[in-house]
Amino acid sequence: MAAMRGATKKGKAAPDGSEPVRVRGQGAQTVYEKLRQSILDLTLEPGAPLDEVGLSEQFEMSRTPIREALVRLSAEGLVTTLPNRSTIVSSIDFVQLPIYFEALTLMYRVTTRGAAVHRRDSDMVTIRKLQAAYADAVAQRDALKMIQSNRDFHVAIAAAGGNSYFTGLFTRLLDEGRRILRLYYQSFDDTLPRQYVDEHEAMVAAVAAGDAELADRLAAGHAAQIVRQIQSYIARDTTSHISLAS
Repeated sequence: MAAMRGATKKGKAAPDGSEPVRVRGQGAQTVYEKLRQSILDLTLEPGAPLDEVGLSEQFEMSRTPIREALVRLSAEGLVTTLPNRSTIVSSIDFVQLPIYFEALTLMYRVTTRGAAVHRRDSDMVTIRKLQAAYADAVAQRDALKMIQSNRDFHVAIAAAGGNSYFTGLFTRLLDEGRRILRLYYQSFDDTLPRQYVDEHEAMVAAVAAGDAELADRLAAGHAAQIVRQIQSYIARDTTSHISLAS
């Protein structure tokens, strides 16, 4: 708590060495990042209440930065404000997963195919950089970095395809599925087999070569193994302890 107090109350030190001055918005950013991490790694379970008063005491801040952080999390679909104005961690709708997986798989395929047709050299620089970040996160067994870098990697591929509608939809699907992807990495105890990193590398090579058919097949296969792994993990009932209350 002492470290949190220093981060949220003091802020950055003044250039002359005097008492540090708190930067406006820093408190809300701190709350946002900590709550977001707890939600994504499922420490804060779906349906968990997020009481502004309790969070204000926990972070030793006024309710204003707490409210600002919750608004940002709501925009990402990670928290939900109920009719009585209370806020909870958003539920994971497992019933809708088959529909979600169908849309996700289609977007994997169409965006990777599109990138193979329309990518530019500058796109490939970005894609390779993000793939390297993903591989590094896998090596570190850092699940939250894996989730973020995987999302950024696939969004970059979608952007290379040049269709803003596809990019927007795929980005939304990837963002909505972050906690589902957390279950995916959890199923491997956060030690992702190298073959799945290699699948990314193969997609990059197909896109770079302009081979749309191969890019499509690889993306379809990549999506299929993710879906199978998540479905298998859920079927083992390892998530029965998670509340799905809305």
